[in-house]
Amino acid sequence: MNSHLLTFLVFAPFAWGALLLLFPERQAPLVKLLAVLGAAGVLAVAAAQLLRGQPDVLGQLAVERFHWFSAVGIPVEYHLSADGLNLWLVILTVFLVPLTMLGTWNSLPNRPGTAFALLLMLESGMLGALVAQDLLLFYLFWEAMLLPMYFLIGVWGGSERRYAATKFLLFTLSGSLLWLVALLYTAGKAGSFAPGVMAQAVQALPVKTQGTLFIAFALAFAIKVPLFPLHTWLPDAHTEAPTAGSVILAGVLLKLGSYGFLRFAFPIFPDAARHFSLLLAGLSVAAIIYGALVAMMQTDIKKLVAYSSVSHMGFVMLGIASMTVIGTQGAMLQMLNHGISTGALFLLVGMLYDRAHT
Repeated sequence: MNSHLLTFLVFAPFAWGALLLLFPERQAPLVKLLAVLGAAGVLAVAAAQLLRGQPDVLGQLAVERFHWFSAVGIPVEYHLSADGLNLWLVILTVFLVPLTMLGTWNSLPNRPGTAFALLLMLESGMLGALVAQDLLLFYLFWEAMLLPMYFLIGVWGGSERRYAATKFLLFTLSGSLLWLVALLYTAGKAGSFAPGVMAQAVQALPVKTQGTLFIAFALAFAIKVPLFPLHTWLPDAHTEAPTAGSVILAGVLLKLGSYGFLRFAFPIFPDAARHFSLLLAGLSVAAIIYGALVAMMQTDIKKLVAYSSVSHMGFVMLGIASMTVIGTQGAMLQMLNHGISTGALFLLVGMLYDRAHT
C-alpha cells in the first residue's frame, strides 16, 4: 500500500493539536472534546487501514518513500513504513492516547485544553519515530517527543515537577547527542541514512570503531528503555508526572528504546551487538532483580509501578539480547503486555488519587 496513510497518521495529531492551542482556555471543555474526537479518529483510521491491510513482498503494510533533501551531501529520504515490527506498537499508541484523555478528563484542573493538545503533539512524535525508516528522520521524531513530555511533567506535575522534567530532558539529551555524532559518522561512511546501506558500510570499518558506534547507539536507546543503571530518571518522572504523562511514558515512550535496539542498533551493527550481547543480558537480569526488589519496598504507588517497569523492561531487553527469534518475539509480546497493563495501572492510580488526594 503506497499511499499517504502514514503521513496522515503521523502529522494529523500534531496539526489538530496545534489548532486546538489557538482556542482560549475558557473553551477548555470544547477543546478536550475535540482532542478526544481527533485522537479517536486517528485510532479508527489506523485500525481500519492497517489491521486489514495485506503485506507486500517485503512484509510492509504501508509505505511512503521519496527523496527529501540532502544533509552535508548525504541524501535524506522521507521513508515511512508499517510492518510486523512496528504495527502493534502503532496500534498501542493510537489506542492509549484517546483512552488516556478519557481517563484523565477531570484530572488536570489548570489549562486542561493545552495539556490535551500537547498529548496530540506527543502522539505525532511517537508515531513518527515508530514508522520512520530513515535514521535521520527517526532521530528528528525521537527529539520531537521530548518537548511535549517535558511540558506535561514540568507544568502539570507534582511539587518537584521541574526537577523531574529537567532530569528527564537531560538524561535523554545526553544520550541523544552522543548518538547523533555516531549517526552522522556512520552516515558519512555509508553516504546514506538508510539502515540497510549503513549496515553494509559498517562491515568495512575496524572492529573497535564498530563497537564504539554501537555503544553510542545503544546508550541512547538504553536510557530511554531505561536499562539499569541508567534508570534513575524514571521513578522521579513517574512520581511527579500527571496521570496522563505517566500513562504515555510507561505505555509507549519506554518501548521506543527497545524498539530502537530491534530496528536499528542490532541490524546495523550485528557483529558489535553479538559482542556486547552478554553485557546487555547481564544488565537486563540486574534490572529484573533490582527493579522488583526496590518495587516491593515502595510506599508510593507510582514509584512502585515505576520500579516494576524497570524490571519488566529488563525482561524485554533480555529477550532482545538473546539474539534469537523466540527471544525477539517474546520481547515484542512483553512490550505490548507492559504497555497495556502499566498504562492501565497508572490510570487506576490516577483515579485513586483524584478521590483520596494522596
